[in-house]
Amino acid sequence: MVLSLSVVVLLGAFVVVLCRYAGLRTWHAVTCTLFGFFLASTSVAPYIRDGARAVTRLLSGIDL
Repeated sequence: MVLSLSVVVLLGAFVVVLCRYAGLRTWHAVTCTLFGFFLASTSVAPYIRDGARAVTRLLSGIDL
């Protein structure tokens, strides 16, 4: 069975869990979101995207 899940949905769920159970404040989450938004418009964004794809490929190749 193949499970396809958007990284945005996964990270959003992670932020919600952190806000509820790990003491992440709302302003922390907003700051991290804004940082990610502005980071995506820099020249570093393609390298981050390529790194995330490499990790995804690595994890998808692991048989449990």
